[in-house]
Amino acid sequence: MDGKGAAADPQLQHFIEIETQKQRFQQLVHQMTEVCWEKCMDKPGPKLDSRTEVCFVNCVERFIDTSQFILNRLEQTQRSKGSFSETMSD
Repeated sequence: MDGKGAAADPQLQHFIEIETQKQRFQQLVHQMTEVCWEKCMDKPGPKLDSRTEVCFVNCVERFIDTSQFILNRLEQTQRSKGSFSETMSD
């Protein structure tokens, strides 16, 4: 190597970012599955009844809405902290 290390390789950085996003997505799907299964599944059977199916759909939609809301809030918080610290350093 040229001594710059992995941090200097933009392709490697991009690959790591993508893999990290995939991992986060898989964790989110696992968490969502666990939460909605516990909430909606009374007794497993050969097929879902309509009430259980509606429960799963609503649970997944609320989970996604909540996750998106939290991400947006975190981004807003980070931006406001960033602009605050930039103002303080002037």
